[in-house]
Amino acid sequence: MLLEINNLFFSHNKEKPLFQNLNLRFEENRIIALAGESGCGKSTLLSLIYGLLDWESGEIIFSGTKLLGPKGNLVPGEAEMKFVAQNFDLMPYATVAENVGKFISNINLAQKKETVMELLEVVGLQEYAHVLPKYLSGGQQQRVAIARALSVLPKLLILDEPFSNLDFPRKIELRERLFRYVKQHGVSLIISTHELQDIMPWLDQIVILQDGRLIQNDSPEETYRYPYNTYVAKLFGEVNIFNEAETADFQLPKSTYYPKEVKITENGIEAEILESRFAGNYYWNKLRAKEKELVIYTDEKISGVINISFI
Repeated sequence: MLLEINNLFFSHNKEKPLFQNLNLRFEENRIIALAGESGCGKSTLLSLIYGLLDWESGEIIFSGTKLLGPKGNLVPGEAEMKFVAQNFDLMPYATVAENVGKFISNINLAQKKETVMELLEVVGLQEYAHVLPKYLSGGQQQRVAIARALSVLPKLLILDEPFSNLDFPRKIELRERLFRYVKQHGVSLIISTHELQDIMPWLDQIVILQDGRLIQNDSPEETYRYPYNTYVAKLFGEVNIFNEAETADFQLPKSTYYPKEVKITENGIEAEILESRFAGNYYWNKLRAKEKELVIYTDEKISGVINISFI
């Protein structure tokens, strides 16, 4: 077991505890997403794991060793673990390449240079090797920090919202290169995110927090197909939510349906098309059925009255 969190209690203030008896297990060589709405405790939990915050009671065990937190460590952080937070802590007067190579031995300079360039390729910054951080955007600085953290091939890499400062094309490039690199080199990854669908194909496990409580801890497919509640379902994007009376009225076996789970059929429930808008890979449609408004996605623009079924 790579990481164990047992009976963890933590509060920013004593009046309102954040984590109460939190228990989690993370196995080695997995990519794990920590998800939930802003304020749910994602960043706090990552800081606790890395040893930047003290907890009141409970234990965190990393690779078989109990962690001590700031009370037991003079220098914040843990060996064989790297954390890239929202502040990147780059050396301002060192180049991008020098920042990435900060933790790499100088015994073999040729090997060091090769490793640095390989890591810059992973984060898409080869052409910025000799540039100072102050000339980089926030997203570029974040990528330098990720490359630097990878340079020591830690057992565990922790990333707090690593794609938040990136535009969409860069995000697509980085996520695939990054996830392939950690898999190939046996680095376990915990990544906090509020954009689950962007990284779903590479995930092994999704941990959902809500106000410090563990809501769901499953594989990506289980979490998506069988969300524990509407809070979890909403983390994947748009969703049609039915209350108990509506579920009975529509004769549905569950209370949440993603837009792609509502299909146009020859026979089914009659629905009026209120709007049909082009959204790139699909048309976004607002319908009204049995006095309830629903959203569905279709390949073509639709209008008038149709029949729908739920899958």
